[in-house]
Order: sequence, then structure tokens, then C-alpha cells
Amino acid sequence: MSSLFEQLKEHIPQAILDLPTPALVLLGVVGIPALIIALNVFRQVCLPRDKTLPPVVFHYIPWFGSAAYYGEDPYKFFFECREKYGDLFSFILLGRKITVALGPKGNNLSLGGKVSQVSAEEAYTHLTTPVFGKGVVYDCPNDMLMQQKKFIKTGLTTESLQSYPPLIDSECEDFFNHELKISASNPTAKVDILHTMSELIILTASRTLQGKEVRESLNGKFAKYYEDLDGGFTPLNFMFPNLPLPSYKRRDKAQKAMSDFYMSIIQDRKKGETDHENDMIASLQGCVYKNGVPLSDRDISHIMIALLMAGQHTSSATSSWTLLHLADRPDIYEQLYQEQKAKFGNEDGIFRPMTYEAVKELPLMDAVIRETLRMHAPIHSIYRKVLSDIPVPPSLSAPSEGSSYIIPKGHFICAAPGVSQMDPLIWQDAKTWNPNRWLEEKGVGQAAVEQYTKSEQVDYGFGSVSKGTESPYQPFGAGRHRCVGEQFAYTQLSTIFAYIVRHFTLSLDADKVPEPNYRVSRNGPKGLGRFSSRIV
Repeated sequence: MSSLFEQLKEHIPQAILDLPTPALVLLGVVGIPALIIALNVFRQVCLPRDKTLPPVVFHYIPWFGSAAYYGEDPYKFFFECREKYGDLFSFILLGRKITVALGPKGNNLSLGGKVSQVSAEEAYTHLTTPVFGKGVVYDCPNDMLMQQKKFIKTGLTTESLQSYPPLIDSECEDFFNHELKISASNPTAKVDILHTMSELIILTASRTLQGKEVRESLNGKFAKYYEDLDGGFTPLNFMFPNLPLPSYKRRDKAQKAMSDFYMSIIQDRKKGETDHENDMIASLQGCVYKNGVPLSDRDISHIMIALLMAGQHTSSATSSWTLLHLADRPDIYEQLYQEQKAKFGNEDGIFRPMTYEAVKELPLMDAVIRETLRMHAPIHSIYRKVLSDIPVPPSLSAPSEGSSYIIPKGHFICAAPGVSQMDPLIWQDAKTWNPNRWLEEKGVGQAAVEQYTKSEQVDYGFGSVSKGTESPYQPFGAGRHRCVGEQFAYTQLSTIFAYIVRHFTLSLDADKVPEPNYRVSRNGPKGLGRFSSRIV
């Protein structure tokens, strides 16, 4: 070792060696990182690259890569990289090699990929397992997950969905009367929309899917458990799932407590000590895997946590964005009110109750939700771990030499359906919130829905669904991981919006609709996002 040091000294100028120790330390602190950055730039600019691999987004700092550029605004990152590199490119994200495949064909490459080539489990289990629990969702083989989705879908029967609107309407009435405290003497209230809708979504979901025992516990320890568990769904947790941080310890403690809470409900029901409704817990009890193994009580507990967390994030963000856009467009809001009057009103100005069947008979309501989902996809990036080399079809993107790219084993492949949904090459005035685009006969919106709902039908193990992976509009995912709660989501959101439209008018508490906040896991409004309400 000393001999090596002596050799190195021969190549270091004596003037540097004669510097004081503090100066040498400073030189090392500044010089070594600068050298690392210089070598990384030299490697990207001057050295030949493997032309069978997708182009890599230029970055200065190795390992860190494009984390800051991507994390601040993923869509700006995607669109700008598409301009430079095409629909297929790779970037470095904190040591991970991410290959992005954009556009409908790019979505299909990832979301429609074979289980032998891409794995959602390998991409997400380190994030979801500490939150949902073991043995469910991404902490089990894909075949088991497909069966679990079938069990959940079995619980979302038409009869169950028909029973939900009255329960949701009742929760809305109680919530707005007690939380906003709006009355004839106090007709206006300002609220934080995301916070308000997050509360209302969890109340309505617990009253319907989760069961009355869960609903009755939301004002106690359960609410605190949910808050701590929700803290485990952040970009930090996704990249570094096992840091020794207080929030991680709270997450783990809350997961066990919530799991035990559901277990106690199940045990009490088995003893006949509670009077319960035909909710999701009741539906899951008695479900059996194809190999004859029954769904355990602990599995049911973890599935219930997964349902609560996943639905809460997406629906709270979607409902918040919808109300903000409606507040910004009073003309559309008034049309929604007139639609409610025409469908449910009578001569005395009294509205009949909302029904599940009516959800499909409110074209403007449907268009409003679809347009919000188009502009504000609940998840901006959908990852899969590449298990074996993926040949890229030349139609997606190919080198000028004519050979196809290869996405190598070990990379992560990323789909971004929100890019297709905001692509100005597909949608006219793509950045403008315009529900009427969905009401145009033979318009892009109608064609996209047709492709999403009526394309090739595939049974992945939870019932036949439209594959939908090449549609430019994928509000609930596509392929084998398509969300089975789509009908519930439309029922929940439509019933909530109907109640608000019937009872309040809206106005923004700002000059415009706020920008998205991509620093959190749900793409909610950036900042407070307040609005004003008043009794009609």
C-alpha cells in the first residue's frame, strides 16, 4: 500500500502536496466531486454507447441522475425528453435504471407485457407490503393477486352498488352539516378542498365497502392509525423503504394495529357478537383459492387495508380536482345542476334520491369525471421490473440503423398514461378542462372510451375485462392490473358531486385552479386549494 502511495505522489504536483492540511481537505471536498461529475459527463458525451439500448437522458451527477428534474414535474420531464429522445428513453433515478415507454404503444409494452417479462410485484412490494401487510397484493405471486382481485370483484355486486348511494348521501349530509357548519345565518364557508374531500372520501368508503364497525371507529384511534399508515405512501418510502426514521416506525406500528383491528371485527362476527351488513368483509369470508386454501382472516384484514388506502388516495385527489375545475367553470356547474333537476327534481324543488342506475344516465356528470381523470391521472408513473430482455417493436422507436432497441433485464420500465391523456397530438386543447369533449359524437373522447372499454377482452383471473392497454385514455389502469373498483368509484364520486351540486354553489378562493403537487404520492392540488360554498 505504501509503495502505491509513493507512486501516486510522483504524479501529484509538489505545489499541491505543500498546501496546508485544511486546504488539502477543501481541495478533496471540491475536487473529487468535480472529477466524478467530469468523468460522468465525459462518459456520456465522448464514449460510444450500445446502440441496442434506448438513449439515456443526460445527467451530471452519477447515481442521483435525473431525480430532481423528474421529481419536480414528471410530465414536464416526460414531454421534454420525448421531444429530444422520442417515445423510448432511459434515465437514472437514484441508482435505478428507468426506461420510459410513452404513448399508447409504450403503455402497451409495459402494461400489456407478459408476466415472464415484467413484474409489478418486483417493482412495488417494498413500498406496499409495509403498508398493506404480507400475503396480499404485491406480496404474493401474480396468480394469487388475480384471485384476490376476483374475490374483491365478487363483493362489488350490482345489489351492493345499488345500496351505496343512500349511504353515501347520508354521510354527505352529516359531514357538510357538522364540518362546514353552514346555516341560514352563516351561508358561506372556506375550506381546504383536498383535506375536506380526503375526509369525505374515507367516510363514504368506510360506510359502504368497509362496514359500519370501521365507520364507527373513524373518530377514534383508527383515524390516527390511518394517518400514520398513510405516511408510508410517499416518494421517499418508494425509493428507500427501510430507513430508521420515526415516520417508518409509526407506519409499522399502525399497520399492525389496523390489521389487528380488522381481525377483531372478523372474530366478533364469527362469534355472532355483532350485527353487520353485507359488506366487503362478509363477502371475503369463505373465499377459497383455486388450490383449496381458504383466504385467511389475516389476508382479509390486509386486503381491507389495501382497499381503504388505494381507493382513498385516488378518489380524494380526483374529487378535489373536479370541484376546483367546477368552481372555475360556473357555467358547467350550472349545467350539472340543471341535469340534476331534470333527472331528479320535481315541481316543489325537492330532489329524489340518487340511485346507482342513474349514474349511467347522467351524461354531463360522467363527462365531468372523465375529463378530470384525463387531465389529472391519479398516478403519473407506473413501474414494472424487467425480468427478461424486452425487444422493442420498431413501430414504437428504433435506432436509425434499423435494428430494434432492447430493454435489458434489471431495468425498470415506466408507463405514463397521463402523457397520452394530455398529448396535444391526440387531444385538441389538451391542457384545457373541457367536459364537453366527451359528449361529441365520434370525437376523440368517445373513440378513446370505446377502445378502453370494448377492445380485446381478456380474463386474467378476475373475470373478462377489456385489455385497453393501447387506448390513449386509461383512467383506471389497463391489462392485468386494471382496477376492479371502477364502478364503485364512479358511484361514489357521482353521488358526492350530486349532493354538492344540489345544495351548494362554488367559487374559487384564488385567481385560477392551482398547479399539481408532484412531491406527494397522490397528484393533488398544490398549496391549500380553497373554495367558497354557500347554500343554494
